[in-house]
Amino acid sequence: MSWVLDATPLIYLAKAEQLDIIETLDEPRVVPKAVHHEVVTAGVERGYDDARRIERAVEADLLDIVTVDLDESAVADRLQRHPGLSDADVAVLACADARDAVAVMDESAGRSAAEVEGIETRGTAYLVLSAVKRGAMTPERGRETIDAMIDAGWYVAPDLYTKLVRKLESFE
Repeated sequence: MSWVLDATPLIYLAKAEQLDIIETLDEPRVVPKAVHHEVVTAGVERGYDDARRIERAVEADLLDIVTVDLDESAVADRLQRHPGLSDADVAVLACADARDAVAVMDESAGRSAAEVEGIETRGTAYLVLSAVKRGAMTPERGRETIDAMIDAGWYVAPDLYTKLVRKLESFE
């Protein structure tokens, strides 16, 4: 299975210093150039530590940066008219569609648009739960990761947080 990562999962895993979770995913793990520019290029210019961490993950071949041709995609054409999607969101979804991959994104507008287009999505919490389920991290480290992301500004609704904690506890 291929994975196409959006900005939010990259940023908050980097802020929690847990980008290694991405290694637990099957390859290829790709990031569209539009997302890379938004997260790394602009982030490094602004001095964000998480941007440097993501940059190092790319340099270590944890992630591949790919060009997404939006001009040749009917899906991209439709998505570009969606007022709630950024150019980077469109690139993630168009790339996932072209590669028959999973789009990893948290924003509801992007996930809703993906559903309409028949593009599979997963969120940041899924990456953490999946890593714990596969034994790549302990349930305790999974909870610490979720909590660190929240402390860094990642939003999760209280009822979803409760479900996440219960699920993590079920892996113990």
